[in-house]
Amino acid sequence: MSSEVFPVRWEDGTVVMIDQTVLPAEYRELSTKSVEEVVGWIETMVVRGAPAIGVAAAYGIALAAIELRDKSRDEFDTGLAKARDRLARTRPTAVNLFWALERMIHLAESQVPDKSPSAIADLLLEEAKDIQNEDYEMCRTIGKLGAELLPDSGGVLTHCNAGALATAGYGTAVGVLRAAWEMGKNIHVYSDETRPRLQGAKLTCWELNRLGMPFTLITDNMAGHFMQQGKISAAVTGADRIAVNGDSANKIGTYTVAVLCREHNIPFYIAAPLSTMDFNCPDGSHIPIEERGRDEVLDVIPGCAEVYAEIHVANPAFDVTPARLINAIITDKGVAYPPFEESLVKFREE
Repeated sequence: MSSEVFPVRWEDGTVVMIDQTVLPAEYRELSTKSVEEVVGWIETMVVRGAPAIGVAAAYGIALAAIELRDKSRDEFDTGLAKARDRLARTRPTAVNLFWALERMIHLAESQVPDKSPSAIADLLLEEAKDIQNEDYEMCRTIGKLGAELLPDSGGVLTHCNAGALATAGYGTAVGVLRAAWEMGKNIHVYSDETRPRLQGAKLTCWELNRLGMPFTLITDNMAGHFMQQGKISAAVTGADRIAVNGDSANKIGTYTVAVLCREHNIPFYIAAPLSTMDFNCPDGSHIPIEERGRDEVLDVIPGCAEVYAEIHVANPAFDVTPARLINAIITDKGVAYPPFEESLVKFREE
C-alpha cells in the first residue's frame, strides 16, 4: 500500500472516502452516489478535518447536482439549495465546509438562466475536483513553508490529526512535519492521543508509521512533562476556523498545548490554508463550538455508559487558542506573524 493517502476522491462516478472510524485496525473505503450518505459520513466522522470536510461537501453538492440533472432549472436550483443547507448543518465549527459550499453554489448561481442543469452539474463536478487538487497543492506549500520554522533536530508535538487524512492529501500540521523530515531535519514527533476520539493515536500515528517517521504516542496529559524534560522544541497543530485577529479553533485540548508551550518558552504554530480563515469573524468569541454526544466520552472506558447513565457529560469538540499564544500561522500564502489582523488580511488581498 502506498504511503500516499487521499481520504476523499472521485472515482468511476462515485465519491470514495476512507472510513476513518475503523482506523488503524482496518483500512476500508466507502463509495456513494448519494448526497445524503455524504452528509451522514461527515456527521459520523467517517471523514474529518476541516479541509477534508470542505472537499467532501464540494463533492456532496456535485452529487446532488447529478441527481437533479434531468429536472427543470427551477427544480434544480431549489434542490441544490436544499443540499447546501443540509450539508451546512453537519459540522458548525469547520469553516472550510462553508467556504466550499459557497464556492460551489456561487458557480451554479452564476450560470445564465438558459443553461441546462445537466451542463451545470458537469461544471460543478469539475469544480469539486479543482477544490480537491488545490487543497493538495496548498498543503504542499504549507509543508515547505512550515518546515523552515522547525529546528534541525529535536522533538515536535502535534495534537489531533492534521495530516493527509484531514485534508485532500499531504496534510497541514503533519504536512509541515513530513516536509521537515523529507528535507533531512532530524525531528521526532510526539503525538497526543487526543481524547475523546483519539485521532492522534488512531490517525496521526497511523500516518506517521506509513511514512516511516520516528514518533512517540503520548496521552494528552503528558505533554507538559515532556516539555519540562526538554524533549519538545516546538508544537504545530492544524485549525478548523481562524478569526481575523488570529484566534484559532482546533480540536479540544489545543488551547492547553499552547498554554504549556508559552510556560516553557516553546514556539507554538498553527498550520492551515487560507480557506480556514473566517474574515467575517472578528475574534474567537464568535466561533461556534460544536458540542458532540456524551457517548464519545463515556465509551473510552468500558462500562461507563451504563454505570453513569444519568450523569451530565460535556463534550465540546473544539477550543479556541487566543492569538497571543500563537507564534505564527503557516498558510499557503505565506507565514503570518502577529499582529494577525494585518498579516492575514494582507494575504487575503494579494
